[in-house]
Amino acid sequence: MVKVKCSDFRTKDKKELTKELQELRTELLSLRVAKITRGTPSKLSKIRLVRKAIAGIQIIMNQQRKRKLHKLYMSKKYKPFELNRKKTSAMLKALSTNYANRRTLKEIRKRSIIQRKYALV
Repeated sequence: MVKVKCSDFRTKDKKELTKELQELRTELLSLRVAKITRGTPSKLSKIRLVRKAIAGIQIIMNQQRKRKLHKLYMSKKYKPFELNRKKTSAMLKALSTNYANRRTLKEIRKRSIIQRKYALV
């Protein structure tokens, strides 16, 4: 098993990715069985590589799926929560700019009074 990069998977379509994912899963299963029966430490590194490759394929598949959904819902008024922008809890709890910039009548009156300057002799 050669080290695999995610950039290699990006060029492939969904069918090829699912086929490769299935092959990697069967290979992982056989490696785990071999590890238990023979117990050689070289299998551990191969298991790690296969697991990384599986994770990479799953990441690419999810990214492709989200990209298609973004294109589908781009012109629509409502979209699924999954496509919402991820924000911090502070950003979510913060007031909207409209409400944050509002002033009370007392504040408005205070600001409207001009500070007069007097020359002291």
